[in-house]
Amino acid sequence: MTETSEKKQLLHLVFGGELSSLAGVQFKDLANLDVVGIYPDYASALAAWRGKAQQTVDNAQMRYFIVHMHKLLDPDVKGE
Repeated sequence: MTETSEKKQLLHLVFGGELSSLAGVQFKDLANLDVVGIYPDYASALAAWRGKAQQTVDNAQMRYFIVHMHKLLDPDVKGE
């Protein structure tokens, strides 16, 4: 069996940007969103998220997010 057939891909997107306000999730400039990448599992996405969040810790309005793309692609499948 190949690695892809042994472990199901649960795609996760990591992205972030500067928020307009700390009270919500609206970005100041959509053209400047930082798309970090798409990862095959939650653990990889979390590691990437942590790295970017730590790099921008001095900017309180900078936020990074993990989007569970696999849930959007196939909402009936259970997983991380």
